Amino acid sequence: MSYVEVKDVYKRYTMGDNVIVANNGVSFSIEEGEFAVILGPSGAGKSTVLNILGGMDSCDEGQVIIDGSDIAKYSNKELTTFRRLDVGFVFQFYNLVPNLTAKENVELASQVSNKALDVDEVLELVNLSHRKQNFPAQLSGGEQQRVAIARALAKNPKLLLCDEPTGALDFETGKQVLKILEDTCRNYKTTVIVITHNSEIAKMADRVIRVNDAKVRSIEINDNPISVDDIEW
Repeated sequence: MSYVEVKDVYKRYTMGDNVIVANNGVSFSIEEGEFAVILGPSGAGKSTVLNILGGMDSCDEGQVIIDGSDIAKYSNKELTTFRRLDVGFVFQFYNLVPNLTAKENVELASQVSNKALDVDEVLELVNLSHRKQNFPAQLSGGEQQRVAIARALAKNPKLLLCDEPTGALDFETGKQVLKILEDTCRNYKTTVIVITHNSEIAKMADRVIRVNDAKVRSIEINDNPISVDDIEW
């Protein structure tokens, strides 16, 4: 059994008299320790898939099996425990607590895990030891995103979900962030899933799931993913 198995997932939203189908029979699998990319244009249903995988949203139909358990059947309490212990989140716009230092933002996440990594070691991993006493407003966008990654990693999650993590960054800073995510995947055997509209990022992935109009259009296994250093956009 694969680490992640999504089977015939449907998600609909009602807006007034309109029903919007965000996921229309979505199915795919991802192996443990893979770097996977869910690729597609804006409005394709990527973020909905990610939110369902992270237990932040629920599907209307289907199975979402992670590490052998169908989280689609979880109670709210079970989902809270799953999010706290097993999942790290990285978003496009950082979501840091503005009145906490970089280190304090990371410590906040580590306190909710029973298998947390050392905060100083995680900040070293993202090359921010020298900025750990700075507040978010004193950091560049790239530094804030690296704090956000450190915050996610401090929990020592099995699954790291990243929603357009380079979307607000310039090219060089975006590559630095991708390098950290790739190193995390390879060195910690963390399953990393990145959603993006940038097809160049897909070239570094082990698995590419192409989504459009709420459906999976193709799944590609990349036996020879390229290095982050060779990505251009």
